[in-house]
Parts: sequence; structure tokens; C-alpha cells
Amino acid sequence: MDFIEALEKEFMAQANTEQSIAMQAYMKNNFLFFGVPMPQRRAILKSVSAAHSDTIKANVRTLALGLYEKPQREFHYCAIELLIQNCSKTLLVADLQWIEKLLLTHSWWDTVDTISKYLLGRYLAQFPEQRTAVIEKFVNSSNVWLKRSAILFQLEYKNNTHFSILESVSESLKHSNEFFIQKAIGWALREYGKYEPILVQQFVWNTHLKPLSQKEALKNIVKQKNES
Repeated sequence: MDFIEALEKEFMAQANTEQSIAMQAYMKNNFLFFGVPMPQRRAILKSVSAAHSDTIKANVRTLALGLYEKPQREFHYCAIELLIQNCSKTLLVADLQWIEKLLLTHSWWDTVDTISKYLLGRYLAQFPEQRTAVIEKFVNSSNVWLKRSAILFQLEYKNNTHFSILESVSESLKHSNEFFIQKAIGWALREYGKYEPILVQQFVWNTHLKPLSQKEALKNIVKQKNES
């Protein structure tokens, strides 16, 4: 039995119809679920991976794309986790192709945000010469999820965030009426505001962001002021 078959067998054995209905509803019925919650899903993945470790090490990218062809959301989560565990710190220049493919496949905030932070973000950290072209392409794309990923890719960078990039992307997308864009701008600014609150506050004051973006960006700063 190969890795994907073994994983599917375990998911089917531990599937929970009641849980699957609730999980599908939470994701606006965009995806099917086995109804396996995260701790249980990760335990299954760990167990099955241990029995197929050599195969995973040699074929992780192919296996991940194969998992993404499955309809159930648990497979997509496993694909992303395998990639983060096995190759996110030693990526290749050509890996941008499958990173973009994952962002565009079965797209929703739950997978896009993780891919943006741990795969796209690490890719652009390892290949900074690719940064300008990739971000320009994503920002100018008609796809909302590529735009969102261009906003969020620096979340793992923390105080090493390139604020000039975040400013530029936020400025470019500030007029968007898309909820997921407005929310992402505010989230990314709020996270960097943990390290540079004055810079973020000044940017928000000087930039005509949508109300949702502004509210999200200043949430922690306003809270700190109220508590002081």
C-alpha cells in the first residue's frame, strides 16, 4: 500500500460524520471533510509518515500535489504540513511553480494563509532576488488569494519584516472591497506593529485604508494605549 492509500485508509477508518458536517459548515461548504480534527489528523499523518519516511523524503513534492488532487480537506492540510516539514527550509528556485499552484488550488483562507507564511515566505527569504517579480505578479493578479499571499508572506519574519514592501503592497491594494484583502492588510500591519507600533500607526494615519484594515491594524496599539 502506498503512502496516499495508507493515509486515506486511516482517515476513512476514523471519519466522523457529525464532525464532518460541522467542519464543512465552518468552511462555508466549500470542501468535503472526513471529520477528523487537527490533533487526530496530525497523529494519523505522523504515524503513516513514519511507515513511509523514505518515500516521503524522495518524493515529497509529488506526494503533496497528489494529496491536493483529493477532495477532502484533511488531505490538503497534510500536503502543506509535509512540505513545511520536509522541504520548506531547503527550497529550490523552481519550487515557486508548485507554491503558486497550491495557492490557486482549493483556495480558501485556511490553506492560503499557511502556504503564504511557511512556504511562500520562506521561499522569498531564501531567494530574495525573486521577491520583487513575485510580489508584483501576485499584487497585479486578478486572483484574490495571490493578492492576499503577497500581503501575508512576511508574517513569520516578525521584526525582520521589510516594512517598505508591506507599505507598498498595502498601498497598492488599499482600495479593494474584498473582505479577505482588507482583513489581510490589517492583520499584517497589526503583527508588525508588535515591533514597530509608531511606524505602523503613522502609516495607518497617513494612508486612506478601508475601515476594516485600519481597525485591524490598530487593534493592539489602541488596546495598549487604553491600558496605559
